[in-house]
Amino acid sequence: MLVSHETRANKKEIININTQTPIIEIAKKANLASQNVSKLSSKTKNYLLQTLCEQIDKNRSEVILSNKLDLDNLASSTKESFRDRLLLDNTRIDNMISSVQDIINLPDPIGQMLDIGVRPNGLEIKKVRSPIGVVGIIYESRPNVTTDASALCIKSGNSVILRGGSEAINTNLLLSKLIQKSLIANSVNPHSVQIISDTSRDLVTELVSTDKYIDLIIPRGSKELLKFLKAHSKIPMIKHLDGNCHVFIDDFADLVKALKISINSKTNRFGVCNAAETLIVSKGIASEFVPKVVNELSKKNVTVRGCDQTKKIVSNIETASEADWYEEYLGPILAIKIVSGINEAIDHINHYGSHHTDAIVSESKKNQNIFTQAVDSSSVIINASTRFADGFEYGLGAEIGISTDKIHARGPVGLEGLTSLRWVVSGDGHIK
Repeated sequence: MLVSHETRANKKEIININTQTPIIEIAKKANLASQNVSKLSSKTKNYLLQTLCEQIDKNRSEVILSNKLDLDNLASSTKESFRDRLLLDNTRIDNMISSVQDIINLPDPIGQMLDIGVRPNGLEIKKVRSPIGVVGIIYESRPNVTTDASALCIKSGNSVILRGGSEAINTNLLLSKLIQKSLIANSVNPHSVQIISDTSRDLVTELVSTDKYIDLIIPRGSKELLKFLKAHSKIPMIKHLDGNCHVFIDDFADLVKALKISINSKTNRFGVCNAAETLIVSKGIASEFVPKVVNELSKKNVTVRGCDQTKKIVSNIETASEADWYEEYLGPILAIKIVSGINEAIDHINHYGSHHTDAIVSESKKNQNIFTQAVDSSSVIINASTRFADGFEYGLGAEIGISTDKIHARGPVGLEGLTSLRWVVSGDGHIK
C-alpha cells in the first residue's frame, strides 16, 4: 500500500517507514508460492489476469496520482527520456491493460509437449515446458514492468519478486496493491507476486545472493546496474543490456525506404532500447543520401554527429568521437558513419554494438543474407525499422525484457522465455 507523504522543500517525498519484510522471508514465501502458481489451470490464470485489468481500469485515477508524485520528485535536471519512461497517462494505462489482455489471449506454455518420439526399444521420449520457479525482476523507471512482469510470470506458472527503482516507488506500490487484490480475489497465494518497497542497494545485493530460493534474476536498467549485478549475483541472469542499435544503408538500398526507416528508427521514440543510435551509410550512396537524412533529422531537432567523411558531405554537424560509436543516447542524438561497404559495416556493428538490434536496408538478397548471418545481434532486421524489435510486434505479447544473452533466451523474452524444458520418459516395464 502507499505510505504517507509530507512536503519538504516543495517536494512530496516518501516517509521511510521500516516495515520491510526481510529478503530471506520474501524469497522463502515466493518459493512456497511457486509450488501453488505452477499448478494453476489456464482458466484460473486468465481469470486472475482479467481481474487485474479490471482493477487497473477502475483505479486509473489513483495510478495517475501516484505516478504524479513520482514525477514531482524527479530532479529538474532529469533527462526528458527518463521522465518519459516513468510517465503514466490514460493512454499508457490503456496500453498496460491491453498488454495484460494480450497475455490472456496467448496459449498457456505450461505442459506443452515438444519433440515427442519413440526409441527403438519402445521408450517414449518427450520434452515438456515447465515453470522456472521463482523469478526476481530488478528494474528502473518503467512502472509498466510491474504489471507486465507480474502477468507474464503468473501465466508461465512462476512466482515473482519485484524490485523497482526509487524513482517509481509510489506508482509501483499502488500497482502491486492492485495485483495483490487480484490474487486474493482468485484464491491464489498472494506471495506469488511480491514487491520490495525498500529501494536501498544493499537489499539488491541480498536479493541476488538468495540462490537457495530464487531461480532466476532478470535485470532491466542502466549499465551501472548491470555491472553491479554481474559482480554480485549468485543467481543465473537473463540480461537486458543497453540498446546501441544500428541501421546500415547498403549500396543497393531503395533510398526512399532507407530515409523512412532511418528517421523512424531514430525518432519514433527516443528513450527506448530499440531506437537507432548510429546510422551507417555505404560510401557509394552517401553523397546522395546523407544530406537528405540530415535535413529530415534537423526538422525533428535531432543533433547529428558524423565521422570525417560525413562532415565532408554535410559540414554543419558535430564531429563524432570514438566514444560516440559505443553510445546509447536514449535521446535526440544520432551518429553517422560512412563505410566502404557491407563488410566494414558488419565489423563496425559487431565491434561497437551491444548485440541488441541492427538493421540493413538493401534490395540485394546476397547482402541481406551476408548481413543476417554475420551480425551477432539478438534481432537482425531487413528493410524495416529497428523499432519493431519488440515482444508485441513479434507476436509474443508483453515482454519481460530483450535479452542480449546467447544462452536460454535471446531477443524479446515472453512466456516461453520464462519456462524451461524437462524430459518425460514413458516405458512399459522397461529395464536396462
